[in-house]
Amino acid sequence: MKQENSISIHPLALFAAELRWEDVPPAVQRRAEDLWVDWFGSVLAGQSARPVQSLTRFALSQGPSAGPCEVVGHSATTSPMMAALANAAASHVAEQDDVHNGSVFHPAAVVFAPAVAVAQTIGATGAQLMAACVAGYEVGIRVGEFLGRSHYRIFHTTATAGTLAAAAAVGRLLELTPAQMQHAFGSAGTQSAGLWEFLRTAADSKQLHTAHASAAGLMAAYLAKDGFTGAQDIFTGAQGLAAGMSTDADPSRLTDGLGTRWATAETSFKWHASCRHTHPAADALLQVMQQNQLQPKDLAQVTCHVHQGAIDVLGAVVAPATVHQSKFSMGTVLGLAARFGHAGLTEFDENFLAPETVALREKVSMVLDTEVDTAYPQRWIGKVTVQTLDGRTLQGRVDDPKGDPGNTLTREEITGKALRLAAYGGAVSSAQAEQSVQHLWQVAQWPKVEKLLK
Repeated sequence: MKQENSISIHPLALFAAELRWEDVPPAVQRRAEDLWVDWFGSVLAGQSARPVQSLTRFALSQGPSAGPCEVVGHSATTSPMMAALANAAASHVAEQDDVHNGSVFHPAAVVFAPAVAVAQTIGATGAQLMAACVAGYEVGIRVGEFLGRSHYRIFHTTATAGTLAAAAAVGRLLELTPAQMQHAFGSAGTQSAGLWEFLRTAADSKQLHTAHASAAGLMAAYLAKDGFTGAQDIFTGAQGLAAGMSTDADPSRLTDGLGTRWATAETSFKWHASCRHTHPAADALLQVMQQNQLQPKDLAQVTCHVHQGAIDVLGAVVAPATVHQSKFSMGTVLGLAARFGHAGLTEFDENFLAPETVALREKVSMVLDTEVDTAYPQRWIGKVTVQTLDGRTLQGRVDDPKGDPGNTLTREEITGKALRLAAYGGAVSSAQAEQSVQHLWQVAQWPKVEKLLK
């Protein structure tokens, strides 16, 4: 590529192109493996959802009818791009996939799905796969942080930053040069898309967001490998991402501690099967109820003290019409948590419109809290004020919601969660799910990435 000598390579492109598994500190390697197993459960949980089935049918119709890549939970195989699209859609619908607080970004869905497809295609080792996925996490998280809070008010960061995360992961597997990686970023960035408007009408777009980001990022990397050029300043150029999608973009976030601060290790697991913005308040309410031995019937009013991002996303959902939309209803999530001690997949499916849940939903409100808003997005503090029917006013506070790095899941809990999600999806037997999960824990030792379902 003749112009490579004149290109000023962005440090993020250089990092993504050159990262090796042995460069990743052991503790970060272990966290990447945790996130990998956690993702697998979400894929199996989501593959039977109606929007996912629609996207999967589309992917398989685009062919080929048989290929090197697994559509997880299905007997069909297909091309890398179509497998990435289908698996990414399945990864996000159960609302149990991971999240990075500071970037408000769900990395797993848009990193593991395209990376696995490409690794299966080229016969990469498990270590090469995991190095590529760490590169995708580090890039996507930093792009999300760079785009800032203003971006998230309108754009779904997993859809936008996710396209670059997918390009980084696939580009690393394809062994792009740093200059080619920069071209891949340019092509990925120009395809970034995903708007929150879908939540107002319970549309299916959130699954399209991850499907498109994964497939578009994959395409960007393959094109770069073939000599296709992309914008060279996609981040801060006059008509680049910051100019078009943010009013508070901070370019320093793109390289913050690159190679020393491992954002992958900052990623949180999701315990409740709902939007992460609901988790801190749900945990704070459960704390109040447990400490004061309250039952749902004792609750008169619950006020959630939240950050502006929660209001921006959840405020549009007043009377959820579908299970998925209800996962973005603060009142529904707290109502289920109060009734069952956990807002899980089955609880949503069977009870989101139950009269008892709806009655509790109507007792929940959100108010902007200066302390919580100032801490966000680096910290997601949960604060609630509970009024009881007998006249008491009780306060609850959680600084580290369950699943955050300060209150993380053990490997036993991750395994248990993955197996529960697999059982919920119903595509595989419990024995097959357990055998596959145990195999996945050994990914870094795999000589070749083959089918994930054993």
